[in-house]
Amino acid sequence: MGPSSVLQADLNRLWSRLILHFWALEAERDSSVTSAASSATEPDPVKYLQTAYEQTVEAVSAPNEWKGTTTACGALLHHVFGSGTSEPLLYVTNLGDSQVMVLRPETQEIVYKTTEQWHWFDCPRQLGTNSPDTPKANAVMEKVKIKEDDVVLAMSDGVVDNLWEHEVLQNVHDSMKSWLSGERANRPEGSAEEASGAMLYVAKELVKAARNVAEDPYAESPFMERAVEEGLAMEGGK
Repeated sequence: MGPSSVLQADLNRLWSRLILHFWALEAERDSSVTSAASSATEPDPVKYLQTAYEQTVEAVSAPNEWKGTTTACGALLHHVFGSGTSEPLLYVTNLGDSQVMVLRPETQEIVYKTTEQWHWFDCPRQLGTNSPDTPKANAVMEKVKIKEDDVVLAMSDGVVDNLWEHEVLQNVHDSMKSWLSGERANRPEGSAEEASGAMLYVAKELVKAARNVAEDPYAESPFMERAVEEGLAMEGGK
């Protein structure tokens, strides 16, 4: 990877971080997100993302002129209120080939996952320089009812191009089991440190598994499978 490639990768990360920063701020500003459970109004993640996109374009325009692109994928935890009870509801927004996946550990099943958006093979929808895509026109938002103890994963193509969904499910299940059987020993039970430690541990184990495939030139991977379906000769991870 040459210097120009490294620079472009850094600019893409800048776009990604700015989009996420402005997206979160817009959600926090909306009273429908922060209001009490009895509120009848609903959050609008696509609207927040559109505003975040416009703010990012402004932030990287002249005299800065930072060029780059990024996919966007996020999940906003909210609620649905009715019959005197409030139940958790996930507002999932996606533009591109990143993925949100909801796992249910108690039954070891995948209860939801987003669908990738591509213009063509290996060219996902994305926000940024020279891309025709916008959140308002192209982002997809879906509502997902979830239960306590469900696991919500937000993954880039670096994970989903290297691990099949059953491998993701198994990896998370094994990591959680490992955490409960000893990895959390040094954290106080029921503490925030214990909870955050579990999330960090599971995420690291998942990334480690994806990286092992990505660095193996002979591994089988979802990306390799798609490439072969497109008539391209390739093997290994991405």
